[in-house]
Amino acid sequence: MQALTLHTGLVAPMDRDNVDTDAIIPKQFLKSIKRTGFGQNLFDAWRFLDAGEPGQDPATRRSNPDFVLNQSRYRGASVLLARSNFGCGSSREHAPWALEQYGFRCLIAPSFADIFFNNCFKNGILPIVLPASAVAQLFDEVYAFVGYQLTVDVPRQVVVKPDGAELPFDIEPFRKYCLVNGFDDIALTLRHADNIRAYEAERLATKPWLGQRLAG
Repeated sequence: MQALTLHTGLVAPMDRDNVDTDAIIPKQFLKSIKRTGFGQNLFDAWRFLDAGEPGQDPATRRSNPDFVLNQSRYRGASVLLARSNFGCGSSREHAPWALEQYGFRCLIAPSFADIFFNNCFKNGILPIVLPASAVAQLFDEVYAFVGYQLTVDVPRQVVVKPDGAELPFDIEPFRKYCLVNGFDDIALTLRHADNIRAYEAERLATKPWLGQRLAG
């Protein structure tokens, strides 16, 4: 996955509590056996006025002009500001896939659903928990200033506002290590590829029958 160390991005406000994973990526788009292509259907039922189906070209559909991500001032946003309990509902990992593939690298909210929170880290997205009062202030500032950006400094564990004010956030050391190095679970294992190959070679040398295949 892509490493995340220092990120500056336009902020989009998702001003709703309890945004569930079916709203983030509706169930009809989970049919794909691939892990890509979900970004175009992020918040599909809210972004479009017509019902969407897998593989449908978004250019052929009717956009909802009132939805935040369809507004020109938030086009290209990579930081999503949300309210409480973001990512509740089912445990589908497709939700962080869709957010990441749409372009979001960081999420900021007073709270996240536990499974969604964990899945974000495994897919290179940083979910940042800030006090509700700080999040409310950020919403006010995003609405007040077009082009509002935040800088997320992962090594220092701070969100830096345009005026230079810093909002500290917590992150577990292991998750921080994985994010700044771009290690998902597979990449973590592959750090030991030489040891794995050496072990497999030794095992095959001492127990050659393990390398035989059953006929038929």
